[in-house]
Amino acid sequence: MIDTLELTEIPAEDEALRQEIRAFLNAGIGTMEPDVRARSWMGFDADFSRQLAARGWLGLTLPARYGGADKGPFARFVMSEELLCAGAPVSAHWIADRQSGPLILKYGTEAQKQFYLPRICSAKAFFCIGMSEPNAGSDLASIRTRAVAGPEGWRLNGNKIWTTNAQHSHYMIALVRTSGDAADRYKGLSQIIVDLSLPGVTIRPIKDMAGDEHFSEVFFEDVICPQDALVGTEGNGWEQVNAELAFERSGPERLYSSMVLLESWLQHCRQTGDNNGRTVETLGKIVSWLAVLRAMSISLAGKLARGESPAIEASLVKDLGTEIEQAIPQLIGEILGSSPHTPVPAPLRRTLVYLEQMAPSFSLRGGTREILRGIIARGLGLR
Repeated sequence: MIDTLELTEIPAEDEALRQEIRAFLNAGIGTMEPDVRARSWMGFDADFSRQLAARGWLGLTLPARYGGADKGPFARFVMSEELLCAGAPVSAHWIADRQSGPLILKYGTEAQKQFYLPRICSAKAFFCIGMSEPNAGSDLASIRTRAVAGPEGWRLNGNKIWTTNAQHSHYMIALVRTSGDAADRYKGLSQIIVDLSLPGVTIRPIKDMAGDEHFSEVFFEDVICPQDALVGTEGNGWEQVNAELAFERSGPERLYSSMVLLESWLQHCRQTGDNNGRTVETLGKIVSWLAVLRAMSISLAGKLARGESPAIEASLVKDLGTEIEQAIPQLIGEILGSSPHTPVPAPLRRTLVYLEQMAPSFSLRGGTREILRGIIARGLGLR
């Protein structure tokens, strides 16, 4: 059953990180155009990630013996919130820092921890996620990509799609079938770390509506991964991937994809003196929605800090969070469109256009709304 989310506060020692992070961001990206900053966790900038690593800000939740900062989920919440609200280009390190590192820490061998985690913390190893497959939608249990064990290692064949930053990443943690077939659903699934430089790996970027190439299709043709590429226990992939998705869905990134647009619109309202009733009502709706969801997201960090798994609660927050992310461009677009004689600054217009193009994807990434509501229904005992 789903638990009650307790009202939680960020501890003072973690909240103290905020001003230092904000000062760093103001000095580094404060002059970037809003439509560039709006790309944020889709914005790939390896040099920026290395700057964060040099300050000890990657791997905040990982143990110091592996290069981490030995801090908890609240510190990472503060870091994530500041980076996303500022529109920092975090895409290079984001997946490794958010979920690949914690997954390896929880399920990996000691050798895997010693090899990968320090590289993640120093921004020398970028990861992508190999879950979705063509013709499978969000039905991860129908995985067909197969890894067969042999004397030379794991022979990998199949393909993945909608893989963010595959063309820039060093490694993929792939959900694959190591026994049985797709009809076996959850049985026989395992996770493999794939070195994307290996022979037989082909990556084809996919151009989106905004003209960017964040996603890729990845093909594996007789790719030989070493025996120690297996993460955790063979056949335990379904449990592991759900733990990984809980890491992915429990952070504040499911709230803040449209924050740069909101900031730009508010600046426009101040400059034009727009404080009419409809504008104020819209702003109030957005702020009240975000305030509640932020409190819920902080509560998720509290559950993680207590060593609990907030998989069901994270699905709830992710579902509601993507709803407000998608609503912000629509609401702001309607407000601007209702005053056709008021000029809209070009940076604000470009930012709005970008987010209108990308907003439909917000409720797809990290699990579709239908999948999430199925998880929530099971948690409530309705299925």
